Amino acid sequence: MLVRRIVSATIVAAGMLAAMPASAQFFMKPADLRSERATGIEPGMVGPALPDASPAELRAAMVWNLRAALNVAALQCEFEPTLLTRDNYNAILRDHSKELSTSYATLERYFIRMEKNNKKAGQTSFDRFNTRVYSGFSTVSAQLSFCTVAGDIGHDALFLKPGTLGELAHDRMRELRRSLSPWGEQQFLSKQARPLYYSYRLPDFANVKCWKKDEWVAKKCGPVPPLL
Repeated sequence: MLVRRIVSATIVAAGMLAAMPASAQFFMKPADLRSERATGIEPGMVGPALPDASPAELRAAMVWNLRAALNVAALQCEFEPTLLTRDNYNAILRDHSKELSTSYATLERYFIRMEKNNKKAGQTSFDRFNTRVYSGFSTVSAQLSFCTVAGDIGHDALFLKPGTLGELAHDRMRELRRSLSPWGEQQFLSKQARPLYYSYRLPDFANVKCWKKDEWVAKKCGPVPPLL
């Protein structure tokens, strides 16, 4: 009787796990990139600096940066479908359309104001700002950490009340920016997370004198650079 109960419980548990959506796990222990709340005035937090921006304009910039980051993630992170970055991004556009539209209009007015109320010049400046914001979230070497954080933020955004996307942007923009550095596996490093490029120093691949076929010539260039 006891054996039957154990087998039955195992089958039920297996069925529940099979029904649950999978989640991406790129590392045994990913870097903990959580950080304090951002205001928007920190260097690079909203991409290009926004001089003389009001708190409302900075909030709009934070929202717009978050939208841009999740848009980039929707395109760059499709290699891992369990993150649902595309589906979540489309849902965010629908659920938070009013706040996104308001943020766009607020930023548009800001750039027009900064261009002395010249609408054409203001739109040009806004377009340039958008291009730089998108470029700032495009990453190759840090794709895994960026996709992990962006996927988690996109998931959280699905459960927000309308009009509160700005709060999420302020709360997690620092974390999103930190994910753009190539963080590696943390399980086998020190207790404190470190960026990958702080943990490893690669040999000089460009110096042909240091290589004979595919082997490093220590006599000419010294030993292979060690771990930092």
